[in-house]
Amino acid sequence: MARKVAMVTGASRGIGAAVARLAAARGYDLCLTWRGSEAAARATAAACEAAGAAVLLHRADVADEAQVMASFAALDAHFGRLDALVNNAGVTGPVARVADATLAVWEEVFRANVFGLFLCAREAVRRMSTARGGKGGAIVNISSRASEIGGGGEWVHYAASKGAVDTLTFGLAREVATEGIRVNAVNPGLIDTDIHAAAGMPDRLERMTPGVPMKRAGTAEEVAETVLFLLSDAASYVTAASLPVGGGR
Repeated sequence: MARKVAMVTGASRGIGAAVARLAAARGYDLCLTWRGSEAAARATAAACEAAGAAVLLHRADVADEAQVMASFAALDAHFGRLDALVNNAGVTGPVARVADATLAVWEEVFRANVFGLFLCAREAVRRMSTARGGKGGAIVNISSRASEIGGGGEWVHYAASKGAVDTLTFGLAREVATEGIRVNAVNPGLIDTDIHAAAGMPDRLERMTPGVPMKRAGTAEEVAETVLFLLSDAASYVTAASLPVGGGR
């Protein structure tokens, strides 16, 4: 049987890279999008190829509709099919209280985390929906525990965008439930990636870990395992769900 094909956005580092590596090991060929470090993206691709996957790397900013369309056109030309989408690409924006944040920050975060996710989900549905001639598939959106906790004092803009991701997930899942597509969200909590240092808080893991009931940060690989479960046939009756991966927080 032909290997299934998954697109993972923001696959150069962190959770996206971990999802890509595990998907390759679980039998997927991959279209990996990235925006920042080409070296990191190529390293992820090399690891996936070593696990047996055919890999298409495509540079794209999901906040730009033309670049999203170009990514899906490249996918169509290279693989001719799509079975799964992992909407991982996103930004936190700078640390700022609501009273100090600018509209530009909110627009940047929502454009990547919500509008970009919508664009990718739309294009995936157009290809996978059985009502449109597709063969079905699965979408997993990477949300955050911040969508419920709120991000007060740090990232309310980010948390609000992830609240929108959860709502989009629930609505889209019910919209395409009879079209062979399952749509779910994974909501990571405190995860040991470079997202904290990149936002200017290199000590955030150390500060926040005592508030996690399991008393440790999670790993990108633990999040990836949850994503691959939701993509798999083992989750065949799971849709419109948001699954916390937060150590109890």
